[in-house]
Amino acid sequence: MTTTRAHSFNAAAAQYAANRPSYPPLLLETLEELAGRPLRNAQVADVGAGTGIATSLLHARGAKVTAVEPGDGMAAEFRRNNPGIPLVRGDGNHLPLATASADFITYAQAWHWTDPAKAGPEARRVLREGGALALWWNMSDNSQEWAAAQDARLRDFFQHDSFRPASGEGKQRGGHPWTDVPGLDFTEREIPHTRKVPLVTHLANLGSHSAFLVLGEERTREFMKREHEVLSERFPDGTVEECYVVHVRLALN
Repeated sequence: MTTTRAHSFNAAAAQYAANRPSYPPLLLETLEELAGRPLRNAQVADVGAGTGIATSLLHARGAKVTAVEPGDGMAAEFRRNNPGIPLVRGDGNHLPLATASADFITYAQAWHWTDPAKAGPEARRVLREGGALALWWNMSDNSQEWAAAQDARLRDFFQHDSFRPASGEGKQRGGHPWTDVPGLDFTEREIPHTRKVPLVTHLANLGSHSAFLVLGEERTREFMKREHEVLSERFPDGTVEECYVVHVRLALN
């Protein structure tokens, strides 16, 4: 199921690019602070780059960034959105990069799709001495009443399908994405941020998560129709303020 979910994004790459949230400027400042060096002119490998949401921010910060992406659909969407940024095909378990060639290796919403027993040593191989491995996830902030209620509805819905959605794809501490990498000591930070989007964008963002992508159109429409009705009452002007916390982990090689 994990492999199926990982590949599900390729058929929905345009939906992903159009509706997923980006990251706040403080994220890049935090990476620089924890790494003890600027991103400008740094050699950066953004692994599992997807459609380039994080890659484009790193590039704009002045990093010499190369994207690494295994999926055909995601890679094609990346190239449409970021024609000037180099992209190579591959994944974190077998990085197509030279030894000691990167100052940063970044994983935005992607580390949980790797096998850490392989991806950890690969990252250490490619990083230069003192280079930084940075992992982060955009996670829904369920401290708001409406968001907690939606999370409960999602969990109830997916209990009937033997798996739950990743409303932050792999967000549980102590689970797969938080597995330690031997030889690396991680520092963690949490960065809150918000965005205001039309209700249809909020629902399309939900629908771009792998649990829905493998569920099938009929069941997905069933959930989204009910959710639209519920949220239309909560947000009568049709605008949803989504609240997130970016969970960051960074370690020096």
